[in-house]
Order: sequence, then structure tokens, then C-alpha cells
Amino acid sequence: MFIIGIAGGTGSGKTTVVKKLIERLSKGEVVVIPQDSYYKDSSNVPVEERQNINFDHPDAFDWELLSKHIKMLKEGKPIEQPIYSYITCTRSKETIHIEPREVIVVEGIMALREPRMREQMDLKIFVDADADDRLIRVMKRDVLERGRTAEQVIERYQRVLKPMHEQFIEPCKRYADVIVPQGGHNNAAINMLAKFVKQQLRENKD
Repeated sequence: MFIIGIAGGTGSGKTTVVKKLIERLSKGEVVVIPQDSYYKDSSNVPVEERQNINFDHPDAFDWELLSKHIKMLKEGKPIEQPIYSYITCTRSKETIHIEPREVIVVEGIMALREPRMREQMDLKIFVDADADDRLIRVMKRDVLERGRTAEQVIERYQRVLKPMHEQFIEPCKRYADVIVPQGGHNNAAINMLAKFVKQQLRENKD
């Protein structure tokens, strides 16, 4: 088994890197564990206060459960991955059954932040992108998919995303084995990563 951690700021292109990496590996040998699924359940928080939750702060994540699930997968045990709703800020009663695979990808803005998580990873990747590129991607996504206005996106970026990125996400670079600039557009880097992972899998089988 080979465990990969992929971190990077909101709008950096993490999801595209993960998708392209999976396309280059054998079908069915990769499972992705999104860090977004492991936000803490806020059903105990009054509804009117849930809109104030800072999803870009480390305290928003259930690190204990995420670390436990990665450990279980590494031991060859299946997990029940939570389903988190941004609308209600709560976990669904349903879960997603995940079986262990040859490659486990843990993907999220702070996937490399926690020491206990890093210790379980065989390869740590940070997806990098210029701040203006990330803002443009976030703006396109939030306006088209989440119904926000451009003004709302910019206000949130200045108030939350930018300071949280500088304080918690950017420092994760120091823990990365590989930094991928230009996100999902960097096909050369993704090709090299895929070759490296394939090589490691072959060596693990020998």
C-alpha cells in the first residue's frame, strides 16, 4: 500500500492533480479520501451560528477520526467515510463504505498539517498556485456553483481565505516531498509523480 497526501490552498488545483494522477494509474487501485468529509459535526451548534464556522481553520476538522481511518486502511480494514453537508454543517446519518486499495490519496487544504497524518504518508505533495489564480478559480466556482456574488467572494477571500492560507496552509509547503506549481496544468510533474508511484508499487510487490 502507498499513501499519498496532497495539500494546497483553495483553488490551487488539488482536485485536478488528483484526477489526472488517478487517470495515469491502474483502474481500481486508487481510493481518494477527501479531507472535506472530515469536518466536525456541528449539529450541536445553533443554526444561526453555523454560518460563522471557519472551514479554513485547523480546528474545523476531526483529525482524530481521519487519522484513525487512514490507519485502518493501512491495516487492510474497510472504513465508513462520513458524508458532510455544507448546507446544514452536519454529518449525514449515511456513510460511504471504503475498501482498502493499493494507493490511498488523502486530499485537502491541510492534508499535510498534522504530524500524525504525515507520519502515515509515503509521499507528501503540495499543489501551489499564484494567489490571483486561486482567487479567480474560487470566484468562478462560488459564483457558478454556490450562488454567491463576486463581491461576496472577494469579501470572504480577504476576510477568511487569504489570512487562513497564509497562517495555516502555506506553511505546509515545508513538509512536502514535492511541490507542484501551476496545479493541474503541470502535466510534466503529474507524469513524473505517476511514474514514481508505479515504481514504488512494483517495488512493494517484489
